[in-house]
Amino acid sequence: MNCLEKKLVKGMVLGVFAGWLLTGCSSGYSLVGVEGGRIAITDKYDRNPDPEALSILKPYQQKVDSIMSPVIGHSAKDMRSYRPESPLSNWIADVLRQAASKANGKPADVAVMNMGGIRNAMPEGEITYGTIYEIAPFENALCVLTMDGATLKELFTEIAAVHGEGLSGASLKIDKEGNLLEAKVNGRPIEPNKLYTVATIDYLAEGNDRMMAFRKAKSKTLPKDALLRTLLMDAVRQCEQKGQFVSAQVEGRIKVSASN
Repeated sequence: MNCLEKKLVKGMVLGVFAGWLLTGCSSGYSLVGVEGGRIAITDKYDRNPDPEALSILKPYQQKVDSIMSPVIGHSAKDMRSYRPESPLSNWIADVLRQAASKANGKPADVAVMNMGGIRNAMPEGEITYGTIYEIAPFENALCVLTMDGATLKELFTEIAAVHGEGLSGASLKIDKEGNLLEAKVNGRPIEPNKLYTVATIDYLAEGNDRMMAFRKAKSKTLPKDALLRTLLMDAVRQCEQKGQFVSAQVEGRIKVSASN
């Protein structure tokens, strides 16, 4: 590890302490200069760890491990996310829909989770707190929206255009070019004027990740204490309490057909 790299590691740790101190009091220090450079983050730091950097990080690593290591459940198989449909994206979308149903006191019709928000796979075997943090590292929260059928179809058209997202409660048929050929909710054709309850995360509810139709929702609520990460952990624990393994399948929720 060269001098600049050592300074980077030390700076990251010291920066945390500086942040804590500066939030509570004012210091007499002021910035006099910035030193920087391009450092490629590769596996060389794992293969050749710097002893001095390790000694700085060790107490914090022990604390993190003590929090992230406890086992909360088990997975029946390795589950990953991929388009147009995957076991992991199906499971997360199902968890969102179930949580929205519980929060609203009535069944939610649809749930949507973006593939880009799923940051890691679910390994077969033990599921720890760390497993869930790696899958859902962002502070995303459940959001429940009311949308009419016409707007919901617009959303499905946007999902088709990127060749699929995590989906629950609905089925889509798309072509290889990303055109929406057919969309159903709970096995039935979408009624343009009917109101549907849609669960997603707050990030998507703002129209991010090319899901602009969410901005046209007629109503939007954020249930209290409903971080996605917490919902996933609760779902894992519930399976464990029942003596069940977490599992999900590809079910044909999004089918890709030949172009017309």
